[in-house]
Amino acid sequence: MLSVSECERLFHRRPRAVAIDGDVDLVSTALGATLYIPAVRDNLADLIVRAGTAGSVSVVIDLEDAVPDEDVQSGVAAIVSTLDALSARPSVPMVFVRVRHPGQIDEVLDAIAADTDTLAGFVLPKFSADTGRSFLDPIVAANATRPHRLRAMPIIETARVLHLETRSEELHAIAELLDAYRSVILAVRIGATDLSGAFGIRRDPDLTIYDVHPVASVIASIVNVLGRRDGTGFIITGPVWEYYNAHERMFRPLLRNTPFREIDAVRFRNRLVSRDLDGLLRELVLDRANGLQGKTVIHPTHVNVVHSVCAVSHEEFVDALAVLNISERDLVDVGVDGSTRSVAEAVDAVGAAAADVGGVLPSEYRNKMNERRPHRNWAIRTLTRATVFGVTRPEVGVIELLTAVVDR
Repeated sequence: MLSVSECERLFHRRPRAVAIDGDVDLVSTALGATLYIPAVRDNLADLIVRAGTAGSVSVVIDLEDAVPDEDVQSGVAAIVSTLDALSARPSVPMVFVRVRHPGQIDEVLDAIAADTDTLAGFVLPKFSADTGRSFLDPIVAANATRPHRLRAMPIIETARVLHLETRSEELHAIAELLDAYRSVILAVRIGATDLSGAFGIRRDPDLTIYDVHPVASVIASIVNVLGRRDGTGFIITGPVWEYYNAHERMFRPLLRNTPFREIDAVRFRNRLVSRDLDGLLRELVLDRANGLQGKTVIHPTHVNVVHSVCAVSHEEFVDALAVLNISERDLVDVGVDGSTRSVAEAVDAVGAAAADVGGVLPSEYRNKMNERRPHRNWAIRTLTRATVFGVTRPEVGVIELLTAVVDR
């Protein structure tokens, strides 16, 4: 975690915590780098606490693919004891459980205290239009009797979404189902490993998931149907990056030398490349370009890399304000505080000044044109990200953030 002085040096608007029961767009954006941990790891509670101290906002305890069949019941027991242990720890990340099948939802809930606030929700694997209700109904039922609301994150990764002949029908059926359960859906996740595995594909760390065209086309379809910004869609998170150590390279590194040389950080660039983080950085940029937020990660060293890229640059921030025809003071006055009010609601609260008046204007940075109507959804999403991950100072870029947080 950054010190107060480091935050002051790096940020124009500092990152802020978001309440788990807050606005769904803020909470889903705040997921950031969601760290998956197998349920059978030793000292699970300590691992989660350390992950939170190091910067993790969301953690998934995995009962599915990460746990051998013979260890599943041991994993369930470990989850129950871990959730109990975490209740006595302050400031832990949002903790979710990825179950194998719907019955495990009630199995976990029946074994933990009804008033526990350490469980944020469940991650639902192999989610489909046929099986989805059996996952979601127990969560809705639990929310009717428990004081702390549980959320759900379905994973889209089945063959019916992968195969062209069934993709459109399945995605639209999933969209209809998720809309019926909108009150519990936090975000939609993409199971790129399962989707790739169906074709016998495993991407090399020199490549991004967008270079794997059979899977990239699925991501595009998921965003097209489930990620619309017209009130019918959901936040969709970036698929897992599964590499964390050096390997022999066939292709050139994906990070240019010049930006690092300009701030005397060439050695730091070499460290990123040696740990395959250049591929992760490239994929993060492409995730956002394709409408995804956050990332599934499997190693703690990835967390702060993801969050550095999630931070909003000062240029993006002032462009977003201009598109919405509001000032930074307006955001303060209407109380965008990471609790219950969304950025869209805050913009509406400003009143006529932020009305959809259309028009085009030059960026304050004098390098692009900002169009108010086409860029409105982008601006709201950008200010949502700024509320959670902060806004960097004009002279601070992602490289400066990376040098401050990597290896913490």
